[in-house]
Amino acid sequence: MNNANGILLTPRDGQTFRFDAGTLCLEFLLTGALPQWEQLRAPEDLAAWIPLSRLGLPDEVVVGEADLAGAKRLRAAIQALAEHAAAENHGGPGDPGTDPTPRGTAGTGESASPDPAPSGGASRGSAPDGGAFPGPEGVLAVTGEFAAAPQDALAVLNEFAAAPPPVPVVTPSFRRGWATPVTGAQFLSAVARDAVELFGGPMASRVRVCGGERCLLIFLDTSRPGARRWCSMDRCGNRYKLRTRRDRAPRPADAGH
Repeated sequence: MNNANGILLTPRDGQTFRFDAGTLCLEFLLTGALPQWEQLRAPEDLAAWIPLSRLGLPDEVVVGEADLAGAKRLRAAIQALAEHAAAENHGGPGDPGTDPTPRGTAGTGESASPDPAPSGGASRGSAPDGGAFPGPEGVLAVTGEFAAAPQDALAVLNEFAAAPPPVPVVTPSFRRGWATPVTGAQFLSAVARDAVELFGGPMASRVRVCGGERCLLIFLDTSRPGARRWCSMDRCGNRYKLRTRRDRAPRPADAGH
């Protein structure tokens, strides 16, 4: 379930960083689990994204309109379950291990834009297309059609997991490969099976929301001590260090005391 490579994201400030979601189903959320990050507008978009995933599937992918609709339905279910798991694990704002800075502007009716707000093409090495969207106060609220019925989200996982997944093969050069073409339904089955393994197993307690201010990226903490706090040390981790150092530095008025 782990892949150290991750995906390169480029926020609006242009500072590219690598984000490892830790597992396939959470990586799939980068296709646009929140509306302003939507990448899957046509079957071709899903067909283009599938070979970029951590599953390592070939470019020979067949995707139809039904697969596109199914991808969005499955993705919504995974997003709802991931948010629920992160909240249960105290992996969002307010946890002692996260940046205490509020993610929204309390009492004003306004919310800060989350960071990162990715932009760019839908390719490994660039971020998904999308703009800023309101960041919630406190932990993420379970969104969409599954907010009031998490059991429905579980039923969606089971439905898609029941389909046949991609078929592994051994090539003439004795390397592992995949039977082609891979269908959209097969890929979604692999995503769903990964989600079943995650949310139905002990690793569900390792689902986290990045502790950075205004960052809503969700990941699986696969570190041995279970102490991962940030989407990336090159992004939110460094920002927290710089903020802490700045807050601890003596102010000019106090320099002579």
